[in-house]
Amino acid sequence: MNAKRVSDSRTQQVQILSQSTLNGYKRLFGGRLMEWIDIVAAVTARRHCNMNVTTAAVDKLIFKKPAFANDTVVLEGYITYAGKTSMEICVETCVEALDGSRTDINKAYLVMVAIDDDGNPAPVPELIIETEEERRKYQAALKRRRMRKLRSEEHF
Repeated sequence: MNAKRVSDSRTQQVQILSQSTLNGYKRLFGGRLMEWIDIVAAVTARRHCNMNVTTAAVDKLIFKKPAFANDTVVLEGYITYAGKTSMEICVETCVEALDGSRTDINKAYLVMVAIDDDGNPAPVPELIIETEEERRKYQAALKRRRMRKLRSEEHF
C-alpha cells in the first residue's frame, strides 16, 4: 500500500445558504453544517484510503461565528493523521464574501475508519508529511489521539 500526501485527499465543498439550510433565527442550522462536515470528512478519508469509511468519532466541533441566508459557505477537509485503520480529518468551514475574503466559522476534527467489503476495519496508507505546517498538525493530531484514548477508557 503506497503512502499518500495530505494534498492527495484534500476536499472542498461549497454551499450558498438558502431557506432550507436555516434555523428559526435565520442562521445556518448547526445540524446541517454537521452533516456537511461529516460528508467532507468521509470524502477526504475515502480519497486517502481508496475504501469506504465510517465515522468513529467527532472529536472536536467548534462553532465560532454564524452564517446567514445567501452566504457562500466553504468547507475544506484534509487529513492530519493516519494510523493502522483510522484517519483524523480536519474540516475547516468559512464564509466567503463576494470579494473572495474568508471568515472562519467552524473547525471540526473527525476520526474515520476504513472498512473492507465485510464491514471490518482495514489498513490505510501511511501519511507523507511534506511541510512544517503538516508536521505541526500531525503532532497536534497525535496529542488529540492520546486524549481520545484516555476519554474512551473513562466512558466504556
